[in-house]
Amino acid sequence: MTASGPCKPSGVVDVVALGESMVTFLPTRPGRLADVPSFERAIGGAESNVACMLAAAGHSVRWISRVGADGFGDHLVEAIGSYGVDVSGVHRDADRPTGVYFRTAGDRGTDAHEVAYYRAGSAASAMSVSTVDLAAARSARVLHLSGITAALSDDCRDLMRALTAPGADRPLISFDVNHRPGLCRTPEDARVLLELARRADIVFVGADEASDAWGLRSTAAIVDALPEPALVIVKLGKGGAIAFDKNTDGMEDADGTATLVRPPRVDVVATTGAGDAFAAGFLSATLRGVPLRSRLRHGHLWAAAALTTPGDLTAPPSRAHADRLADVDDGTWGTLRLGPGWTQAEQAEEEVPAP
Repeated sequence: MTASGPCKPSGVVDVVALGESMVTFLPTRPGRLADVPSFERAIGGAESNVACMLAAAGHSVRWISRVGADGFGDHLVEAIGSYGVDVSGVHRDADRPTGVYFRTAGDRGTDAHEVAYYRAGSAASAMSVSTVDLAAARSARVLHLSGITAALSDDCRDLMRALTAPGADRPLISFDVNHRPGLCRTPEDARVLLELARRADIVFVGADEASDAWGLRSTAAIVDALPEPALVIVKLGKGGAIAFDKNTDGMEDADGTATLVRPPRVDVVATTGAGDAFAAGFLSATLRGVPLRSRLRHGHLWAAAALTTPGDLTAPPSRAHADRLADVDDGTWGTLRLGPGWTQAEQAEEEVPAP
């Protein structure tokens, strides 16, 4: 890695994740941003969160982005690379800074929560068709993208359109809508999110996001609005996640099948990063070719790992541990309760109730 540009990535990896990561400052105690005296540094970014969790689980992963030629950029590249992620596709921008943000200790979903972004004009906002190695982005079994990137700049939006366009070298496209009201301020922004979702193969969208961005009030309406993707996963919060598989064997000429999996009970520490963890867990199981119901369970288990730890990013459960929990019968799954520390292997026996 040099200050002027990335090394040339080579080889096909399991997953490429493309998007902005920022340095995150977490308060050392509860309170308003105006009152918090000090912060601890972490990293945050929807796509890099997915990349780090997948790499920690043993998948080959490449993160593609732009960061400033500054200390924060150094930290992001080093921290994300420490998970085993290939960061050779990250460009260092000498003219634009790395994005940062500060947030309070509260849950993002509460009215009391505060977050202050300093990302306008960031290095990542300069990602474009001409500044990103498109071949490296496409050299994967799965290319994971999110709607956040399209909202960073017009160039980023055009890049997303190029990456999701049909083509012989296009990998499987995974798209997490990740609607952010602070970034998507106009009806056109919402239309771009829908356009990109329709160009993907796998779509992750929260029911609340679809309502806020597109005015869609039911899972049926969401699926009707996304006729092209082969797999649409609608996240229902505490109600679980429902996957609409339009390529089920014998169903090619029908609407596909719907699979609903409710999450285990979780003693929540913080909700930040849970959606990214769900997507990572689902993609990990997809890469391994497990059945759809089990993929949803893996998504819930990885989300539970995030929900039971503070911060934006956490390590996933071990593959063996997650497989064992994902394979329990429905009755046992319905009685699971996961709390802080549940991902530790030595606690595995305690988390599966006796039949």
